[in-house]
Amino acid sequence: MQSRLKRAWRRSKYLWLLFLPCLLYYAIFKYAPMFGLVITFKNYNVFKGIWASEWVGFKYYRMFFENPDFWVLMKNTVLLGVYKLVFGFPAPIILALLLNEVRNAVFKKWVQTVSYLPHFISNVIVASMVIMFLSPNGGIINELITALGGKPVNFMMEPGWFRPVYVLSEIWQHIGWETIIFLAALTAVDPQLYEAASIDGANRWRKLWHVTLPGIAPTIMIILILDIGKVLEIGFEKIFLMYNPAIYDTADIISTYVYRVGMEQGNFSYASSIDLFMGVISFIFIFSANFISRRLGGTSLW
Repeated sequence: MQSRLKRAWRRSKYLWLLFLPCLLYYAIFKYAPMFGLVITFKNYNVFKGIWASEWVGFKYYRMFFENPDFWVLMKNTVLLGVYKLVFGFPAPIILALLLNEVRNAVFKKWVQTVSYLPHFISNVIVASMVIMFLSPNGGIINELITALGGKPVNFMMEPGWFRPVYVLSEIWQHIGWETIIFLAALTAVDPQLYEAASIDGANRWRKLWHVTLPGIAPTIMIILILDIGKVLEIGFEKIFLMYNPAIYDTADIISTYVYRVGMEQGNFSYASSIDLFMGVISFIFIFSANFISRRLGGTSLW
């Protein structure tokens, strides 16, 4: 056994060394802090410490479920996550398929560069750009509406506009970066399949439907499973920067609520309980999606 491990180490030691920083990152910042989850069952006091704090059981979970805002927060979080999945997930696939049909290499690289650069822009800057573009006083969108004979709309003060604005900003910011994954998958499709389809008289649409999409279907399913698991993990930072009390009805989500009760009110046990609950729900989502995918198509994460 030891000799086999030594041979495996000698054969793959450089790969293990490359993997080591990733392993350390997850061990230090993801797994090690998990022991602190015990505070969800305690009335945590900073001065007493974790172990000396009073044990309260499921008190904070009951508080969250009995909170009058529970269903509002759940609805806002789920709707934002579902809208982002429904409209945001297909967007990079469509862009990758379109780019795959482009034969001009210079134009293709230009589109790729322009589309993935917003991914590297800070959420603070993106939120500021969105607020500036949608401003009723001089915002480019309202200037266009006014030029077409309409009246300015204060988008950031209208609860009904928050979800479309957030989802569109997410698509714009991340579509190019996510497209890279599907473009990489497209390069693995066997060119001989396209040649055989051409001989059979298939047009571009038929090739797309019968060759390209089946070729990248495993990648699509893996990304879909991961995205389903992140339905409730709506980014806190951008929403926190974009929302305001006037649009709490549609913009206030669980992560912003956790910030208020945890950081502003100092109730760390309550905030941790909510966060753990959301983690369990996300795990159930990703496990269910993986199970269904494995049953239907044979593609799964494990």
